[in-house]
Amino acid sequence: MTSTRATRGHHITVEPGTVHVRAVHDGQVLAESRRPLVLRETGCPDRYYLPPEDVRTELLNPSETTTHCPFKGDASYWSVPGAADLVWAYPDPKPEVAAIQDYFCFYGTAVVPD
Repeated sequence: MTSTRATRGHHITVEPGTVHVRAVHDGQVLAESRRPLVLRETGCPDRYYLPPEDVRTELLNPSETTTHCPFKGDASYWSVPGAADLVWAYPDPKPEVAAIQDYFCFYGTAVVPD
């Protein structure tokens, strides 16, 4: 599965990742996955989107923050103590990036060497 979108010089791809990734905050593992989606977007760092089953959602608190991306859609956010809006997801993304629907993305996700 690979999806691609290009608009006026802006390019986004979403494809299955082949790495082991982990999101940790204050020493606590919030998520870990060997099956992330990698979103590559012009002008942005690569982002790993993790399936909900690989995220410890019980540790996340919904935030009132939302943002709009003209290329991906509207994002919802979650926080953890000491880190507001650390996590986001697109509950209803644009069709071109539909693969990331309800997957979680974390600031500070790290690749774990195997």
